[in-house]
Amino acid sequence: MSIFVDIEKNLGSFHLKVKLEAGDETLALLGASGSGKSMTLKCIAGIEKPDRGRIEVDDVVLFDSEKHINLTPQQRHTGLMFQNYALFPNMTVLQNIRAGASREPDKKKREAAVTAVMDSFGLTPLANHLPSQLSGGQQQRTALARILVSNPRILLLDEPFSALDNHLRFRLEQEVRQTIADFGKTVLLVSHDRDEVFRLSDSIAIVNDGTIEAFGTKAEVFARPQTRKGAMLTGCKNISKLECLGAGQIRATDWDMVLDVPMVSPDTRAVGIRMHDIRPGQGKNGFRCQVVEEIENPFSYTVMLKPVNSACSCPIGWEMEKYVWQKLRAPEVSVCLPPESLLFLKE
Repeated sequence: MSIFVDIEKNLGSFHLKVKLEAGDETLALLGASGSGKSMTLKCIAGIEKPDRGRIEVDDVVLFDSEKHINLTPQQRHTGLMFQNYALFPNMTVLQNIRAGASREPDKKKREAAVTAVMDSFGLTPLANHLPSQLSGGQQQRTALARILVSNPRILLLDEPFSALDNHLRFRLEQEVRQTIADFGKTVLLVSHDRDEVFRLSDSIAIVNDGTIEAFGTKAEVFARPQTRKGAMLTGCKNISKLECLGAGQIRATDWDMVLDVPMVSPDTRAVGIRMHDIRPGQGKNGFRCQVVEEIENPFSYTVMLKPVNSACSCPIGWEMEKYVWQKLRAPEVSVCLPPESLLFLKE
């Protein structure tokens, strides 16, 4: 076990209550703004103090309310990269990275570590530049280099791409992925971007209103997000309230569709299906649908459907590659919702 967190913090109208553990892997905290993701990182790093609980990294107790242990941020040796990178504006790239190496008492070792990390991140030509003279990507590399030169126990990345333009994100994401691989220890990644999380993480914790609603490998969480909020955060746009009819059937009330389903648990409140999981033609849970709207995306079409002669309040979206819809395009189409693709969700 590389990290164990079980903490609570009361912030008036907001209550953080998080329990998680992870090994030498990348664990993503996926949630909307204000859900408690960044606060969790700050508690681990020692910037915020929980009201109660325990935080342990590599068998070192960083915080324990019962034993009155609360190590300073410097003593914790955690590497937290803020959204805005928090570089010292009056220091050059070289000076910023040297500041990160200040824990090493031996000057020769310190300078050797600084030189090595600057070479590794391609920052040597920028050694005398101030942060204001750097691009967003160069600032990010400087911030990562400053953190890694200190050899932290754990790497904490708080929305690492939020300050970057979209056209830079994918390339810099590749660099961060390599940095994570080279680091080889536990990484906690905070994000609200489901694609970014899927590409970078091994496991995912869905954070909502200060608590973890779902936890598992990224494949597990995307396949079975468990809650309505989890489904939305992992990109499911078709979600309907449901009514249990018995005998293996439910009514998706928003879509006005009766669906054959496996047994659902009593606390299930909604059903979902991802837009790309709807299938053309006849099959189980098949419906003849009217095309309400056709939306062209850069590389696909999204077609909004409702059952023929239905007064449903919420059309269901079906996404497919352009050539598929160009072959099928018609005022009415037959589609099916495969039972194995349905998501059964708690509130």
